[in-house]
Amino acid sequence: MDMDNQKITTFLMFSGQAEEAMNFYVSLFERSEILHIQRYGPGEAGAEGSVVHAVFSLNSQQFMCIDSNTPHDFTFTPAISLYVNCETEEEIENLFGKLSERGQVFMPLDKYPFSDKFAWVGDKFGVTWQLNLLGKQQ
Repeated sequence: MDMDNQKITTFLMFSGQAEEAMNFYVSLFERSEILHIQRYGPGEAGAEGSVVHAVFSLNSQQFMCIDSNTPHDFTFTPAISLYVNCETEEEIENLFGKLSERGQVFMPLDKYPFSDKFAWVGDKFGVTWQLNLLGKQQ
């Protein structure tokens, strides 16, 4: 769990779906893995087995996440998203299909003035993703 080489890390707070989300994201990107999971035990502040803290990597970039043990009225917002530069049409189409399934499409996979192929989606966990086919970029 050496995060010394990455000064700023995206931190995602879920409400009971952290491990499911990590497994899903790791399945989508090459060079990805769950690096560390600490779970709540019996009688601790959070639901037993839920994630106290976890570190995972997507395409070798590290992220952290938790399952919040405190109820709250907020969740993820489309105002912040993870931007993914895709190298092939197959990659962007695959990511678009999997990330938008049971989620939301803000901008469909299409050609735009700023990109030959781009999409903006919210996944089933509420995390937002911008997918761009390398070439023309924002």
